[in-house]
Amino acid sequence: MKLAIDAMGGDNAPSEIVKGALLAADKFKNIQFTLVGDQAKIEPLLNNHQQFDILHTTEMIEPTDAPVKAVRKKKNASMVLAIKEVKEGRADAVISAGNTGALMTAGLFGAGRIKGIDRPALAPTLPTINQGQGFLLLDAGSNMDAKPEHLLQYGIMGSIYSEKVLGNDKPRVGLLNIGEEPGKGNQLSKLTYDLLKEAPLNFIGNVEARELLQGAADVVVCDGFSGNLVLKSIEGAAMALFSLIKNELTSSLFSKMIAGLLYPRLKGIKKTMDYSGYGGACLFGLTAPVIKAHGSSNANAIFTTIEQASLIVEKNVVKTIEDLILKINEEWKK
Repeated sequence: MKLAIDAMGGDNAPSEIVKGALLAADKFKNIQFTLVGDQAKIEPLLNNHQQFDILHTTEMIEPTDAPVKAVRKKKNASMVLAIKEVKEGRADAVISAGNTGALMTAGLFGAGRIKGIDRPALAPTLPTINQGQGFLLLDAGSNMDAKPEHLLQYGIMGSIYSEKVLGNDKPRVGLLNIGEEPGKGNQLSKLTYDLLKEAPLNFIGNVEARELLQGAADVVVCDGFSGNLVLKSIEGAAMALFSLIKNELTSSLFSKMIAGLLYPRLKGIKKTMDYSGYGGACLFGLTAPVIKAHGSSNANAIFTTIEQASLIVEKNVVKTIEDLILKINEEWKK
């Protein structure tokens, strides 16, 4: 198996990217890594490790760059060259912690869409308080507007990933809505509900945003605008809550003593809600696995994302999506 990694993308590149890749190399002896980026910065971190090749470039896409313009103009950027490795068959999957919009653009221009998929979806796995596998949210922001057939495709892609990679038998697919009852929501929600109900999925109906962290569904489908609001709201609420707890538990000597007693429990809660344990956000709908790691990823987050990528390749997720979409489209034609 061969993985291409954008070593220059993200807040902590290249050090944490390389450290995470080294952790993965120690566990996965069957993976050959191509690190794309500045050789002078990457090579000293590798210590001549045999599982690594370096594709040298000093050009990179900045977080502030306009995605389409950057991908078109910076043809030797580390992210663009990493996608090219997949396009030309030298790698099985791509990982980057860089500019999200640019990665989606490079993935579309480079890898291309699966036949029958109208729009790719950005799909992060978010934590649940029951310490399970979390839930898959798609779309989380790649397409602000969507049609019912797009959301149906999201449900199919998410269900396949949830089963193959997250290990959920008959994943529960829910439609994000303002109420649980059928007939709730706007026109998009109502039409999508009918499509999902007839699809070969374990569709459980509408789910409300307040139920997501309770583990109400394994796959939650929505348009990119709503999904991004959910994603940012959950991230913001988690950060605010941990900040509030920290302030309260360090406000006095007595509070600090209590904090010491509670530390193992608090550490467990933090681990459950830590994004780095859930891997990156997949760009579903492309002809090859492209995974967006969090911009602030540390070594552990990169290791988890590599583990995620290896499972996607091993379980042949892209081919399974392609086959099921083709089958559904043929049935519709009848």
